[in-house]
Amino acid sequence: MNKNRPKVAFVCVHNSCRSQMAEAIAKILAPDVFEAYSAGTETKPKINQDAVMTIKELYGFDMNLTQHSKLLQELPQIDILVTMGCNVECPYVPCKFREDWGLEDPSGKDKEVFLQTAALIKEKVLDLKKRIASEK
Repeated sequence: MNKNRPKVAFVCVHNSCRSQMAEAIAKILAPDVFEAYSAGTETKPKINQDAVMTIKELYGFDMNLTQHSKLLQELPQIDILVTMGCNVECPYVPCKFREDWGLEDPSGKDKEVFLQTAALIKEKVLDLKKRIASEK
């Protein structure tokens, strides 16, 4: 495993849904290319359980066992910051590169919306993985 993998943080306000899904999907699909983290400017007592069920159904991965809602201050030094689509004020984190994925929050919506969000995140994680790998 490459020890010099860049650290990527997926960030949204509450760190309970989109950013958690992105962290899990990235850990599943891109651990050889980058280290995945997630955080928010606020936290929730637990990860959105619809997001947990979606990732468990798609990947057999239980986020409840390995992830929790975290604040930005808990992140290590980040190389790449990916905001999920902050319609309000996106948090500032020092980094070398930053992009916004513009994803709508599926919280409170039906299972189909969570599956669509997970599919979009997968597509974007694979694209990010390809871009990072091509720079090496």
